[in-house]
Amino acid sequence: MVRNSAHRPAFRVALTADFYDAAGRSKFTDSGLSLFESHPHVVVSKFASHQTVIQPEQVKGVHGVVVLTPEVTANSIAGCTDLLAIGRFGVGYNSVDVEACTRANVVAMIAAGAVDRSVAEATIAWMLALTHHVLTKDRLVRTGRWDDRTRFMGCELRDRTLGVVGLGGIGGQLVSLLQGFGMRRPVVYDPFVTPARLTALNVRSVTLDELLSTADFVSIHCPLNKLTRGLIGAREIGLMKKDAYLLNTARGGIVDELALYEALKEGRIAGAALDCFEQEPAVAPIRLGELDNVILAPHSISWTHEMFRDIGRTACQSMLDLSLGRRPHGVLNPELFEKPAFLEKWARIIGLANSQSLPL
Repeated sequence: MVRNSAHRPAFRVALTADFYDAAGRSKFTDSGLSLFESHPHVVVSKFASHQTVIQPEQVKGVHGVVVLTPEVTANSIAGCTDLLAIGRFGVGYNSVDVEACTRANVVAMIAAGAVDRSVAEATIAWMLALTHHVLTKDRLVRTGRWDDRTRFMGCELRDRTLGVVGLGGIGGQLVSLLQGFGMRRPVVYDPFVTPARLTALNVRSVTLDELLSTADFVSIHCPLNKLTRGLIGAREIGLMKKDAYLLNTARGGIVDELALYEALKEGRIAGAALDCFEQEPAVAPIRLGELDNVILAPHSISWTHEMFRDIGRTACQSMLDLSLGRRPHGVLNPELFEKPAFLEKWARIIGLANSQSLPL
């Protein structure tokens, strides 16, 4: 028998304190909380204070935590027997110890798919800004250097080759949105991509070295992990064409910033655009900011009201699904759903007699 939501045990969801400003107001127009309004069994609260690393006392008595920026370590969830889920408000999860979550029978989730459109659009905006010297031409007018315009001839995207490092949701969306620009067939490097996806997107799978040496735009859309940290170093940048551009909207640490700086300064590649850095937040001027052939953003180039709405709704829907006994979206450790200890914990928290009642 399906129980009315009002008669379900309370499912307590907490948001980290950085969702709110000093006055306690939400920083975002829509963070998805409206999904819970018709489900009174979901009780929402917020952390009392912001910590860069979540502390065990902050999650005591909480079933699910929606995390904006704090790290989640093994210590964060130590001894938290009622904690069922950690949901990242985004798609990056290098700040979450997924293995520790698995050991603690805590499902780790991301808002998979929610940022694809926004990041892809921002990447195209950067491609156009770089090839048309948008920032430079703006400065020419502001500084009265009108006649210098002939020194900054741009190029179109037409007949250029896009190289995508990581053909996940964002990379796929980028390829799709660029179809009307008359570019050549994209090349991709992704050891995990399936033949079916390559065919569906009409892209060609190549080695990383071939991608770097043939692409006019190298756009990075892979996660930061043990395999991708330092993936694009001095050797790799040295393979790029002199008139090529590198774009990173993924994570700092994938690209060696010093090697990139030296290549840009010496004119060995045409330009770059970076939304993420090895050290964040970058509250002091960084070396790359000295250069005119690079565009920088504070890990927010893709931020739109639509993106945060979609992230919030996706993250909250996953929490709601768990509270209703449904398997959620964007799970990073799906092996838990085969683990009896996790299933028993899940059933206990949502008030089922046993895990056999879970409608998986």
